[in-house]
Amino acid sequence: MEARATAKFIKISPRKARQVVDIIRGKKADEALSLLQFVPKKASRLVYKVLKSAVANAENNLNLDTDSLVVSRAFIDQGPTMKRIRARAMGRAYVIRKRTSHITIAVSDMEEGS
Repeated sequence: MEARATAKFIKISPRKARQVVDIIRGKKADEALSLLQFVPKKASRLVYKVLKSAVANAENNLNLDTDSLVVSRAFIDQGPTMKRIRARAMGRAYVIRKRTSHITIAVSDMEEGS
């Protein structure tokens, strides 16, 4: 059984968020939650919320034991990019890309993940 949670349109670059997700992939859920509390990145707070939601989904919807949960899948997809203009010298314009991310985390039983 697998429970998952998704956060969409998060205002952080996917490249920056993937650095945090790579840390927790394949780890036990409670170990991953404690790791995320001490990672000094903005994305760690966002990933922490999504992981906590996935664990809650597993506990409440699928009646799984939270102690035996493992982060089976965790990935970051790129969302839409907001484009903004900054004025530059001699009447030119420079495009600033404000990137967004979709964070998806799935947790499953340790027996099935192995």
